[in-house]
Amino acid sequence: MAKVLCVLYDDPIDGYPSTYARDTLPVLERYPDGQTLPTPAGIDFTPGQLLGSVSGELGLRKYLEGLGHELVVTSDKEGADSEFDRHLADAEVVISQPFWPAYLTAERIAKAPNLKLALTAGIGSDHVDLDAAIKHGVTVAEVTFCNSISVAEHVVMMILSLVRNYLPSHEWVRKGGWNIADCVARSYDLEGMDVGTVAAGRIGLAVLRRLAPFDVRLHYTDRHRLPAEVEEELGLTYHATTQEMAPHCDVVTINAPLHPETQGMFGDDLLSQMRRGAYLVNTARALIVDRDAVVRALESGQLAGYAGDVWYPQPAPSDHPWRTMPHQGMTPHISGSSLSAQARYAAGTREILESFFAGTPIRDEYLIVDAGKLAGTGAHSYSTNS
Repeated sequence: MAKVLCVLYDDPIDGYPSTYARDTLPVLERYPDGQTLPTPAGIDFTPGQLLGSVSGELGLRKYLEGLGHELVVTSDKEGADSEFDRHLADAEVVISQPFWPAYLTAERIAKAPNLKLALTAGIGSDHVDLDAAIKHGVTVAEVTFCNSISVAEHVVMMILSLVRNYLPSHEWVRKGGWNIADCVARSYDLEGMDVGTVAAGRIGLAVLRRLAPFDVRLHYTDRHRLPAEVEEELGLTYHATTQEMAPHCDVVTINAPLHPETQGMFGDDLLSQMRRGAYLVNTARALIVDRDAVVRALESGQLAGYAGDVWYPQPAPSDHPWRTMPHQGMTPHISGSSLSAQARYAAGTREILESFFAGTPIRDEYLIVDAGKLAGTGAHSYSTNS
């Protein structure tokens, strides 16, 4: 029998839902690149339900207990006396989410001698110390592509919300006002602007495709250049580095994984090289930008707006300066956890567990670390300090 330790975010403040806004989800068969959606042998949940919170349990309890395994689900993940830490010592599998990450530091991994699999219900495994996972022979896997389009849609929403000054305008309505001048004094058209993405992987490319109909000039930078036919189709301008691209853009969206090369990339120096009044959107990882440099750039007017869906740490403390800085459109890391995405990442989690317990290979595209080295998607997207 294995202990599976699952860390999920809290239920809604009014309790776990008994009804939902919609009855069904659209049926998808493949992702845009042709990859199939998760293919578990079975699921014990209804797609469209809230699965990512504690009571949702990712729909795993019936399956795991049917195999004789123990499932522990908690949202308590901080501090040496947290429920997460109390159960970690004898856990064989740890499941976490980017939205409510249980940080598997080197110290925590060292205290978990039974740990064999660190599974991300979502995409992005930087909350796991990959070097430590490699050292201790822990397999790291995530449900690649499960919520990439969800995040890409969120990016486009944030860009339009910032440029069109949507959130402050909506607030005037909520206050009972009709303050047209106040609303439009910071409102512009996206049409004709230069928009660039840092990284053009699954999310970044999806953002570019969704923005192309807005008649903008599109830019990108990535370690892996896109095929020439894609550049031609979307009218893309390639830049070798972020530093080269940023000064040419009115809007920059960050869609890169966090690793040593990207950490702290957007600090005072790079922000000062951007066009005055540019917008920065970050749904990737908070540590790719310098927290206080973003605040300074907004206060000085160097940035016209910042919208982010990622914070450090997560959840962010109540006094985090991004909560109160001007001209921001922050959300609490929800971009990849729509009910549509939850159905996919819950099914993908089940698929990975089925492979793990059966001793069969986990899909290569789901792997980040395996057999003591970066593997699969991890070898493409991450680097280590080793």
